[in-house]
Amino acid sequence: MSYPTTTPATWFVTGASRGLGLQLVRQLLERGDDVTATTRSAQRLNTALAGTDTTRLLALQVDLADERAVAAAVRATTERFGRLDVVVNNAGYGFLAAVEEVTDAEARRMFDVQVFGVWNVLRATLPVLRAARSGHVINVSSVLGLTSFPGWGLYCAGKYALEGLSESLAAEVADLGIEVTVVEPGYLRTDFLTPTSLGLPSEATDDYRGVREMTAAHQAMPGTQLGDPVKAAAAIVSIAVDGGAPLHQVLGSDAHALAGAKIEALRADVEAGHALATTTDTTAPA
Repeated sequence: MSYPTTTPATWFVTGASRGLGLQLVRQLLERGDDVTATTRSAQRLNTALAGTDTTRLLALQVDLADERAVAAAVRATTERFGRLDVVVNNAGYGFLAAVEEVTDAEARRMFDVQVFGVWNVLRATLPVLRAARSGHVINVSSVLGLTSFPGWGLYCAGKYALEGLSESLAAEVADLGIEVTVVEPGYLRTDFLTPTSLGLPSEATDDYRGVREMTAAHQAMPGTQLGDPVKAAAAIVSIAVDGGAPLHQVLGSDAHALAGAKIEALRADVEAGHALATTTDTTAPA
């Protein structure tokens, strides 16, 4: 990407009123960049940014599952700022439940935000980036888009989908001057694990004691997480400013360790299944 150096860059950031998204918006405004920040509550965002110069901010209340609303937000961005440089798909929330306990409505609601909402943003922003033959898409996933734990099935399903979407997108736009990075943070010291951002099953099953124990442990975690959201936001800024980031960028030593362990476990599975894998070829390997 050719990141603007003489004029403010224009960012489109979703999930901007809390946590990592809020920290990112605050840092971008302090840099003097132009920012469209979408949220489910523009009032909450404006309150959170009290004391920050918001003259370069376009705060929009947008339901990401509403394709028309997302398209309108992107049009408002280009009308206000005249360009679009960086798209950050950050909106999301947690959900802790056994796979069996997740209702159809809960699963669809999660995918509306983590998958279909992202797709709506991409459909609306990519034509602008393609026309400019420049830009950077940064999809905020999680280390749980690379590895899984009991109780995180729904959240992981959405993040795994985002990972696959991001990998395909990166290959498709590589020749169009557009970079794609999928960011995979570990635990950040935000309100992600508090009741405002963590969903729980409407009905729990007694047999899943391990899931209940994990839920209790995570509910007790806020304030003790290893990751600093201010530093994580700064890392996202550097990804866009410096360019050349890897497709997968983990954030946090915890995420790095978990990702490494998953790579080794996957390699062990592939090798363990090698003999059976080759039996399904139409011709035996030489």
